[in-house]
Amino acid sequence: EFADSVYQLITQKFQEVMDNCAAIHTRHKSLAGIVMTRGLDLWQAQVIVLTSGTKCINGEYLNDRGLVVNDCHAEIVARRALIHFLYSQLELHLSKRREDGERSIFVRLKEGGYRLKENILFHLYVTASPCGDARLNSPYEITTDLNSIKHIVRKYRGHLRTKIESGEGTIPARCPNAVQTWDGVLLGEQLVTMSCTDKIARWNVLGLQGALLSYFIEPVYLHSIIVGSLCHTGHLSRVMSHRLEDVGHLPASYRRNQLLLSGVSNAQMRQAGKSPTFSVNWIMGNTDLELINATTGKRHGGGSSRLCKHMFYTRWAKLYGKLSTRVPSHEEMPSIYSEAKLVAHTYQSVKQQLFKAFQRAGLGVWAKKPPEQDQFPLAV
Repeated sequence: EFADSVYQLITQKFQEVMDNCAAIHTRHKSLAGIVMTRGLDLWQAQVIVLTSGTKCINGEYLNDRGLVVNDCHAEIVARRALIHFLYSQLELHLSKRREDGERSIFVRLKEGGYRLKENILFHLYVTASPCGDARLNSPYEITTDLNSIKHIVRKYRGHLRTKIESGEGTIPARCPNAVQTWDGVLLGEQLVTMSCTDKIARWNVLGLQGALLSYFIEPVYLHSIIVGSLCHTGHLSRVMSHRLEDVGHLPASYRRNQLLLSGVSNAQMRQAGKSPTFSVNWIMGNTDLELINATTGKRHGGGSSRLCKHMFYTRWAKLYGKLSTRVPSHEEMPSIYSEAKLVAHTYQSVKQQLFKAFQRAGLGVWAKKPPEQDQFPLAV
């Protein structure tokens, strides 16, 4: 019932938000949304973000100034939109008016930094099982006559998988020494992006907030994932949490998050036809709807998205030195994006711990983008 109510909230909000839009922009193969509740009370539930999309950027549009969104799959954009919302909630603590701070979902901690107020929960809805291992195995587990396919699937069960540039579907992550290079990608090598299944598994250890925000806030985890179709919850839970059993002891405030997983009673019919090449995002508190061209990672018209790295880095820099932090730092503010991410030492060490756990379990090596894309300065 709870899952159905969340699904209802998302679809109603989507219709409301899309009311004045061109019909073409309401088209989607994959829709995602995040609902925030206080406890499991649905009376106070709020739809925080809505997103759509199924594509990734083409390698030739890779950007070394942080001005593009690399991955426009709906659930990945939903997480970026949530980060935008978390920044807005932290910014309330900069206000001179006390009631602004009280309106924020964050409370300040005596020992430094902020954490979510008691009982604030986030629920992710997505129309179909996330791409990668979760989707690959789901339909097969329910049928009986696919034995021939089953053994192929089983061989790679749980394996890290990567998305295919400008295509759909995923393949097992390549061999360990396949490093992506900037010039290689620009000369036409396929750009490799980790699957949504693997990214969500990563959020289940590192949190949704990313490296920059973990400088200020404790990790923020999803409470539940609700899947509209192509879903087998037993399999989904194995992919989301059982693969992470060997991650080992984690530092304070990090955990191996145990998600609640559910389908919905009346799954949405998948829209036939080719996937649109755009991604839409709407964020509570922002009146406008943003449209991103998933091929270029920029807004239609060529401007950069509010969800790009450069935008987040700029907002982070405005908070630096003004807000209480979890990381004791007496240094100057880092002037390069990649250096700013390294300031969150605990976050970075947990990330390495996670990647090593995947490798030890024989599930493959996490594919990283060329490092040059994060080596941009703050200058606008």
